[in-house]
Amino acid sequence: MSSAKQLLLTAIRCDIDTLTHLATTSEMVGDISRFIHMLQRERGASTVYLASQGQRFKTRRQTYLIHSQEAETLMRKRLEALGEEARPQAAARLLRRIAAVWSALDELNALRRAIDTFAIAPDAATQAYNHLISGLLAVVFEAADTADDPDITRTLVAIFHLMQGKELAGQERACGAFGFTLGHFDDRHRQLLSQLIDDQQRCFTTFIEFATPEAELGWQQAVSTSTLTGIQQLREAACQPVSNHTTSNAVGETWYELTTLRIDAIKTVEDALHTQLTTLCYRKIAQAQAALEQAKTQPLCPTSTPCEQLLALGQAQSLGDLTANALNSPLGRSLIELTQAQSSRLQGLSDELETTRKTLRERKLIERAKGLIMAHQSMSEEEAYRFLRKTSMDQSRSMADMAQAILDLSPILKKDQTRSH
Repeated sequence: MSSAKQLLLTAIRCDIDTLTHLATTSEMVGDISRFIHMLQRERGASTVYLASQGQRFKTRRQTYLIHSQEAETLMRKRLEALGEEARPQAAARLLRRIAAVWSALDELNALRRAIDTFAIAPDAATQAYNHLISGLLAVVFEAADTADDPDITRTLVAIFHLMQGKELAGQERACGAFGFTLGHFDDRHRQLLSQLIDDQQRCFTTFIEFATPEAELGWQQAVSTSTLTGIQQLREAACQPVSNHTTSNAVGETWYELTTLRIDAIKTVEDALHTQLTTLCYRKIAQAQAALEQAKTQPLCPTSTPCEQLLALGQAQSLGDLTANALNSPLGRSLIELTQAQSSRLQGLSDELETTRKTLRERKLIERAKGLIMAHQSMSEEEAYRFLRKTSMDQSRSMADMAQAILDLSPILKKDQTRSH
């Protein structure tokens, strides 16, 4: 076997190895998705349980807790298996994200015990669940950011934004459950509810941008009109001033059931999209394996190469004639067309991958800027996001540009902080 052919076969095997790792990563995303969904149920039930001082959702919470533990066991096995892979495709950033979330997972039982004994406030418990789920979503983010195949990357980006939007919907359910269980909403929870609604829309808009036509159609058909209408009516009631309304347990139950119907419907879209992702990964693996088998049995180059054609031409012809004849021959034209088509395809894939990763980079900038604002302005995450959005609108700049400008000020802020100490 020639060295050229050996190199080609090795390259195809590397492609198969990379795609196989992406398939494993996609399965990991599915396990994380299931665990997050169970955690979201557990969080919502725990909020009602705490707000009602154990009078409501005690049995439901225990059922959800068992489901969460089962999903957690499966997910941990998958994460451990990924960490044991001795291959460069298991990117260091992804493994670091997994290591970070592992510590948060180990603290989950302590949180549950605190809820059992009412040793934690409803808002604090919700924040603890939020923190863990945020870490799990960060693992999905890194999976999307480290994927090399444009089609797989686009699907992972769509899944990430759908999962993030569903998580915000889950936080909205918990926030609403707390207010409706108490019988009223204070200013802080009304503002939080409004912010969660806005952020969901932003995530779902990005999801639709990257989703397949099948996933977009599933999204449009997922939630019934009556469910959305009921949720909207309760949202409006929750956002009224305190003096204008009080709510009953019946309204709280209605809120919880309606928002749960919506979240479960979103999960069906998420599951369908994950199935598409898995199918895509294994289809690409099969295509690469077929290409490998074809490369093993077929000659690397055509039997009649341009060089051989040149040597076969008459010696009396000039070099210009020889070149023209080679380029104008059917073989020469086909090689040129093949090269041009391949170049165009590779450029298209490169542009598509770059567009997708640009979205991820911008999100990273915004998240880092939010952290800086929170640290130096003593703001919550929601307040920091609103501040960043308002500032960018006031200055007619994109949020990513505004975030970069704030990050550029980081060294100055650190110096000022050092001097103040």
